Amino acid sequence: MLTPSHLARFIQLQGLHARLITDIGDTATVPLAAAALGVRPDQILKTLLFYVKGEPYIVISHGVEPVPARPLADHFGVGRRQIKLARPQQVLAETGYPVGGVPPIGHSHAHPVIMAQSILDYDVVYGGGGDDRTMLEIAVADLLRVHAPTLLPLK
Repeated sequence: MLTPSHLARFIQLQGLHARLITDIGDTATVPLAAAALGVRPDQILKTLLFYVKGEPYIVISHGVEPVPARPLADHFGVGRRQIKLARPQQVLAETGYPVGGVPPIGHSHAHPVIMAQSILDYDVVYGGGGDDRTMLEIAVADLLRVHAPTLLPLK
C-alpha cells in the first residue's frame, strides 16, 4: 500500500507545484475539508476508479457532486450499465491507495484519466493526500501536465 510519503516522493520527482497538508482537523466530508482549508467546496476533489466495459479509468471530479454515469457512458458510446464504480479492494489494487485517501496523482498503475471540465475554473485544488488524514494541494496546471486528461462536463 502506498502512503503520503510515496506521494511526497512523486511530487518531488515530477517537480510539481503541490504540497501535502497534515494536522488540519476533521476532513471526513467535503464541507469539513473546505472549511478546514478555507477554500470553496468545489475546490475539493475526489478521485474515483471506474470500470468501463471492464477497463479501469481514473475519474477526477468535484467532491460535492456525484459522478453521473451518463456523461461517461456517452463518451465511451456504451450503456450506463457498462459503467461500474470500483470496489474498495479494486481501488487499492489499481491506485495503491485506500478509499478515502486516493490522491489525484501518483498512482501505482497508470490508467487513462477523465477529469471534470469545471475543475479548470480553479488555479489550485485539493484532493486526497494518500490517507484519511492528509490532503494534497495541487495546481490544476500540474494535474493537466501529469495526466493529459480527457475533459468532460461531469457536473
